[in-house]
Formats: sequence, C-alpha cells, structure tokens
Amino acid sequence: MQTSVIEVSHLYKDYQTAAGPFPVLKDVNLRIDSGDYVAIMGPSGSGKSTFMNILGCLDKPSKGQYVLDGHPVANMEDNAVAGVRNKTIGFVFQGFNLLSRSSLLDNVALPLVYSGIDKVERHQRAKVLLEKVGLGKHIHSRPNQISGGQQQRVAIARALVNNPRLILADEPTGNLDSVTSEEIMALFGDLNQEGITIVLVTHETDIAEHAKRQVRFLDGKIVQDTASGAANSSDIQETHHV
Repeated sequence: MQTSVIEVSHLYKDYQTAAGPFPVLKDVNLRIDSGDYVAIMGPSGSGKSTFMNILGCLDKPSKGQYVLDGHPVANMEDNAVAGVRNKTIGFVFQGFNLLSRSSLLDNVALPLVYSGIDKVERHQRAKVLLEKVGLGKHIHSRPNQISGGQQQRVAIARALVNNPRLILADEPTGNLDSVTSEEIMALFGDLNQEGITIVLVTHETDIAEHAKRQVRFLDGKIVQDTASGAANSSDIQETHHV
C-alpha cells in the first residue's frame, strides 16, 4: 500500500485586505503519494504559488487540514513545523538562491549547518551530491564561475543534502534555455526514479509533461488532475483526492 507524503483536505486561504478577506484558495483537496511526481499548473492569480507556499510550510492555511509525511502541520507550532519541514522537504527555486561569495561545496553544505552536522561530514556529503549532479570538478568554484544550468544543479544538490522525502521546485527551469531545461528535467526524473517525491510549479506545458501528474488550478480551485499521457482529465474526486 502506498503511503502519502502530502494530504490536503478542504484547504482555504484568505488574505486580509482593506476591503475585507480576499479568498485565494477555496476548498482544495489533494493527495500525493510517496514516489509521485506532480506538476502544479495554472495562470497567474490561480492560487498555485500560494498552494506551494503552504505545501512548503512557508505559509499556513486559513482553514482546513494539511498532513505532511504523517504530521498535521496546519495546527502545529512554528518550531515543530520547521523541524518537520527541514527533515522532509528540499526546496529548488527559479532564481537558484546561491550565496555568491561561497564555494559550490559550501552552498550545498549550508542546510547541514542548521542540522548541527560537523564540517567534515557536511563537506563530505556535499561533495558526493555535487558529483551526483555532474559538478564534482567544480566544488571550489563560485556560482558566478559556472553557467545557469550548473547553478540549478547546485541548487538541486543543496535540496538533497538533508535526504528529503520530498522536493518542492518553483519554476525550476524559468531562467534556463530549452536545452538546459531538458537536462534539469532529466535530473528530476532520475531523482524520482530513486524514490524521491517531486512537486513542481510550472507554467510551461512541455516541462509539466515530464511529471506523472498535472494538477491545474483556476480561481483558487483544482479543476484538473491528469495522469501524464492521459487523454482525459480525471474526476477531481477520484483516487488522487481525499
């Protein structure tokens, strides 16, 4: 039996404005199982970025349940949520978010500083991951000495350094050309084959097609949940939802 990494039930998110509450997410229900690979899609203002922030425990829902790897994080204290997030999730961002004055080795090792891992082990684990993403010869380089595609590989290595069950990627190919984008998506595919659950936000259909599922948002709701290659979208009340 597959275990879920993400279970979202009747999730709502409102933002307070001068005119009153502004609803962004409206009764969202979604289940993502261990080993799944999901692309979150939708036009600007559809709620997909807010939803990803909630999945990443960077924001909290106004109402509803979010269970992350068995932990009901929607109702947990901030310190407890941070502990679950740091152990469970690796983040990959469109802008890479690398420290320009630090080596690639130190960039990848950085999350381990907050985990209390000693320097020798931090660097050993970071070196292994840089080799895994094809940058073993560049460990002492700085981000401005490598290409954008290589910088995103560094960001992926950093996301993996805490051995997360889940990678959340926000427009991971948004700053890359088409050839480099395909290389990054091939790397994500390899990681998924190794058993890592991947959820990415993208507005590009060709990028979304690399995923096993495409979940489309519109006006704060999930309007389509489609298996890759399927001719018709699934009913959003079926097996992927709770």
